[in-house]
Amino acid sequence: MRHLLLVLLLIFVSPAASSAVPPSPPLSVIMDIDLLMEHAISQRLIAGGVVLIGARSGPLFQRAYGRMSADPLSPAMRIDAIFDVASLTKVVATTSAVMKLAEEGKISVEESVAAWFPEFGTEAKKGVLLRHLLTHTSGIADFPLLLPDPLHQAVEGGALHPARGEVGNSFCYADLNFILLGDLVQRASGVPLDRYVAERFFIPLGMVDTFFTPPLAIRSRLSPTLLSDGGLLTGEPQDLHARQLGGVAGHAGLFSTATDLARFCRMLMNGGELEGRRVLTERTVAEMTAPRYAEGGKVVRGLGWDIASPYSAPRGHGFSVGSFGHTGYSGGSIWIDPRQDLFVVLLTARLDFRHVVDFNRLRRDLSTLAVTCLAPSGERPAPAGLF
Repeated sequence: MRHLLLVLLLIFVSPAASSAVPPSPPLSVIMDIDLLMEHAISQRLIAGGVVLIGARSGPLFQRAYGRMSADPLSPAMRIDAIFDVASLTKVVATTSAVMKLAEEGKISVEESVAAWFPEFGTEAKKGVLLRHLLTHTSGIADFPLLLPDPLHQAVEGGALHPARGEVGNSFCYADLNFILLGDLVQRASGVPLDRYVAERFFIPLGMVDTFFTPPLAIRSRLSPTLLSDGGLLTGEPQDLHARQLGGVAGHAGLFSTATDLARFCRMLMNGGELEGRRVLTERTVAEMTAPRYAEGGKVVRGLGWDIASPYSAPRGHGFSVGSFGHTGYSGGSIWIDPRQDLFVVLLTARLDFRHVVDFNRLRRDLSTLAVTCLAPSGERPAPAGLF
């Protein structure tokens, strides 16, 4: 595994391709994107959504489709719609905060979880590192949390439950890893996660519509999320544990727009800086987006970020080996390719949570179309299998 990680690391940190501004999508590709989104709406995968394709220089294509929610009387989707981004919280907020704290010398990703959570000081758990939480290799699996103190249950349960697989050598995606990391941010910084990321990232980057617990004043711009019983939630996280934790959690609860997420993507592609405001060092960005765990070539993870795994549908066909991204259960995803100077943001009002294959095809086909029109001509894949 160490040999594979070394090879991948050399690929990921090699110089990026030319940063010349790619051309805007040709009309034929825009029409294909329109058809793709309209097909997803007609199949009731989504009520609507926003697509944004961009480069370091800024957005190259942005369009809204369909309606704001499952309610057939809801208004048309708007380009500045604010979405519950679900697990995108893990990378946009929590991973960024943890890596910033590491830059500030307040934590190390190589230190024991027990240094911050004494409950993990047992013989069975003392080998669990913060890095293992970030890569979902801690052996921690999800379990139900209950009121009145779900955070205490998360810490106690994570420490007491037997590890699933070998710590550091087995991938098990679990929200609990990031619930703990979200609490770590407050323990290490002295301020809650929402305040920390707003001050260190969202305000400096001009991400004016990114926050936990959105204010009522912007309610008309919120795209409601669908619950399993058919009800709609507006301004509250779809994720139950995030709601139990008061709307601010390390694994879910963040709200944002495609425009704001594009600014975040551009910051990463520019090595931690956007429009003269530096929020992370180049070294930190490289460290968290390079492979830190590889499992037989089937799963490759950075710190927080997905590189290749069962969750990598937004990578599509044609993104380079050095690309990375993440998905959100509520219907969003981002995928970023610094080599090809390309990123894709998809935010949707998701209706169908059963046909995962069909939804992943939507994510994959959108990214494939983006690469088809924007990658250097010698690297453009054929967008076969669309729809």
